[in-house]
Amino acid sequence: MKVGVRVESWLFLSLILIVALLSHNQSLIIAAAVVLVIKLLPQSNKVFGLLSAQGINWGVTIISVAILVPIATGKIGFRDLLNAFKTPAGFIAVGCGILVAVLSSKGVGLLAQSPEITVALVFGTIIGVVAFKGIAAGPVIASGMTYVFITIMNSALSRL
Repeated sequence: MKVGVRVESWLFLSLILIVALLSHNQSLIIAAAVVLVIKLLPQSNKVFGLLSAQGINWGVTIISVAILVPIATGKIGFRDLLNAFKTPAGFIAVGCGILVAVLSSKGVGLLAQSPEITVALVFGTIIGVVAFKGIAAGPVIASGMTYVFITIMNSALSRL
């Protein structure tokens, strides 16, 4: 790896950390700090390879655990599930959950085959987190949306 590339990654990550600090975004602060610390490790490439390959799955697992906690504690039960289907908002929520799951699966595939999209999504996510007080859970969903828009665009262009 070239020295310039190594320096560039340190600068880029440091800039992200500074922006995260200025915007008081705890999740992005922790993420940038962890990545910078990992870069200090002699075997950082192996750790990054593992995180790159499994990180999204681990994140989804952690989010899933957090979502299941109210069920485990008894705050949400079968009655709540049945009541959700008694309102339009409940049906919309179920539909959105299905849509996000499907979009995310398509998005992960897109990220795997088009690494250049990852850079744009990361940049867009950082802007969304910092400028619009969003949450950095968006890259997978955004990649699914990107997949849909690209598919629609390619379909429209192929008809011309």
